[in-house]
Amino acid sequence: MALPQHLNLQIVSGERSLVNEQVDEVEVPGSEGYFGVLPGHTPMLAMLGVGDLWYRQGTVTHHVSIAEGFAEVQPDRVTILAQIAESAGQIDIARAEAAKRRAEERLARPLMDIDSDRARIALLKALMRLQVASRARIRS
Repeated sequence: MALPQHLNLQIVSGERSLVNEQVDEVEVPGSEGYFGVLPGHTPMLAMLGVGDLWYRQGTVTHHVSIAEGFAEVQPDRVTILAQIAESAGQIDIARAEAAKRRAEERLARPLMDIDSDRARIALLKALMRLQVASRARIRS
């Protein structure tokens, strides 16, 4: 059996379907670290972490900020079901910077009523959104 030449990438969040494209390569932020997917990949199911999912179509690379969910990989497709998914161009930079400041302030004041794990995750999400958004500005 011949290997597929491309992957069908579908990224869905709770709010919308973000991507449904034919791609050449995908790198996914798994909960245990990043993993790459090429056509013909062995089937797998993985938990997602917070990170920069990127995919390549020819010579063009696209970036998506992802937070938590699941990835299903098949030899000819990758399906991402994410709690949060935003393409680089959709990220509201001012909102992400405000979220970053709030999380940093919470972490700087170690009070008993502050959930520090939740504040660290919020900071990580804000930093990732800013990183992904900056990649879109660099390409523009």
